[in-house]
Amino acid sequence: MVLAQKPTRSDAGDVVRALAARFQGDVITPDDPRYEEARAVQIANYNRRPGAIVRATSAEDVADAVRIARELAVPLAVRSGGHSIPGLSMIDGGVTIDLSEMRRVQIDPVTRRARVQAGARSRDIMLPAQEHGLALTTGDTATVGIGGLATGGGIGFMARKHGLTIDNLISATVVTADGVVRTASATEHADLFWAIRGGGGNFGIVTEFEFQLAEVGTILGGAIVLPATREVFRGYLDYMPNAPEGLTTLVNLWKAPPAPFIPEEFHGKPVFMILTIWTGDFEEGERAIAPLRALAEPIADTVAPIPYPAMYEYTAELENAHGVALRSMFADSFSDEAIDASIEAVHNATAPVALLHVRGQGGAIARVPVEATAFAHRAQKYFISAIAVWFPDDEHPEVHEAWTNDIWTKIRPEGNGVYVNFLQDEEPERINEAYPAATLQRLREIKATYDPENVFRFNQNIKP
Repeated sequence: MVLAQKPTRSDAGDVVRALAARFQGDVITPDDPRYEEARAVQIANYNRRPGAIVRATSAEDVADAVRIARELAVPLAVRSGGHSIPGLSMIDGGVTIDLSEMRRVQIDPVTRRARVQAGARSRDIMLPAQEHGLALTTGDTATVGIGGLATGGGIGFMARKHGLTIDNLISATVVTADGVVRTASATEHADLFWAIRGGGGNFGIVTEFEFQLAEVGTILGGAIVLPATREVFRGYLDYMPNAPEGLTTLVNLWKAPPAPFIPEEFHGKPVFMILTIWTGDFEEGERAIAPLRALAEPIADTVAPIPYPAMYEYTAELENAHGVALRSMFADSFSDEAIDASIEAVHNATAPVALLHVRGQGGAIARVPVEATAFAHRAQKYFISAIAVWFPDDEHPEVHEAWTNDIWTKIRPEGNGVYVNFLQDEEPERINEAYPAATLQRLREIKATYDPENVFRFNQNIKP
């Protein structure tokens, strides 16, 4: 076994022996028949081989692993759901702390609170919460891990109505770099609580979250598929920032998939598909959705009363392992030239799934003061991403990467900030786009308090 950097006091064998002797959870090394499955992640761009994968089952397990790795000067990575876009769930050499066994979800229907371990995925909370008529804004794919999602912010299907995932966080159990288990909340380690709500995994390993759930039973949800024209795109941009807060939408400007609800003659042709989620009174919802339907004669319209978890059927394909080239930004405007370039790019797309992804912001996202959390990009009107997705047997991913880079070059001047969870392996200075100067300075100060040696550095790193 070769480690990414040689421990200062130990060789690789010492690391494995120390883990085997002192770690209470499961230790998986490259000679273990489970190793290949254990190191698999969602994003197929990466093929990293940890020196050891330690499967924790408790906060104490995580603390033990952190202390051992720190004592032996071994680099560490942390995995919750394995959806990390830059592949940061695994590390070459060193130790990956794997939280995938920590998926317990406990819901109190009276207080509407949930305790959720960090290895849980979106489906692990949305399905039991639905049984009580409750929900939480989580990832847009059912397999997105709560640990990475929540520490980065958590933009999801109900964000304009019920806020980001972090806006519903009451407290968190955090293992810091000294191997101590701490509770972070508004009254305990409040600086740490502020930082983990948007600052990513820089400040410790969150092992459990306590969330406030919203009353959400049946929603008005589904897809409105419209022609891919400048007029439709512009009409959407004009409407959504000030639309009623009960309405959250996700747009895919892409070639229509062969979905059964889309007429066959449109399959493979560019369309403007609006995933639509309304929570609240249905009559109000119909009025809120009407301006979207009026943008053009719909090619298809599946919006109807459905249980909230049914929305995840629209993103089920992305639950499978896939490669991705992604660039994203927040924006306050999007010019006609950028719209035209986006439509042209979709016409010329090379990947099996290639799209410009757009979300209208505002609503509950913008009501939270910018300084209240480390997620500070709340005032911008739009969240926009250029995304190419391919599958592991694709022989020419570089063609799809070139497509993404080409459209990104054309639309990037329109941007103003970036969502840290949608950063790929990009130039280091983009961390300055993820956090405004005052936010980044405060994050660095908190990093210096809780992780002065930058133990947690295999992430979108904020240096102390």
